[in-house]
Amino acid sequence: MIASYALFGFNFTLPGALPIALFVLGLFLSAAMVGVFVCILVLVFGNRAEVAAWSLTSLMLLLCGVYYPVSVLPVWVRGLAEIIPLTYFLEYFRLFYGFPPLFSHVLLKGYVMVIAYLVIEIFAMKAALHRAKRTGLLLKLSE
Repeated sequence: MIASYALFGFNFTLPGALPIALFVLGLFLSAAMVGVFVCILVLVFGNRAEVAAWSLTSLMLLLCGVYYPVSVLPVWVRGLAEIIPLTYFLEYFRLFYGFPPLFSHVLLKGYVMVIAYLVIEIFAMKAALHRAKRTGLLLKLSE
């Protein structure tokens, strides 16, 4: 933050404490969602899932607009970006710096989506853990 301000005059604290806290909480929940999904992949496919997990994360970052606004994506790719909660949190943050949002109610959509995904992942994690215990994969992973 200090380097961005000193070198480019970019002020991260411009929105204020509450909007930044809402943004950061959304980022943390999105990271938790990805982390639980990777755990599920490992419990289902074993260590082979590691490559898929890194690839999935890189692809998600390209689609959700970390590097550029989603508005520059082709329409069919934008549809994929709409199912990633991180897209909405990044759009919310860009609002404070004069970028018009591509989607409406970005904060609400982001939170509803990430919480829904986390609830689904809880059930999927329980099923994956049960399967890993039954097949013996859980013991193989501990070696």
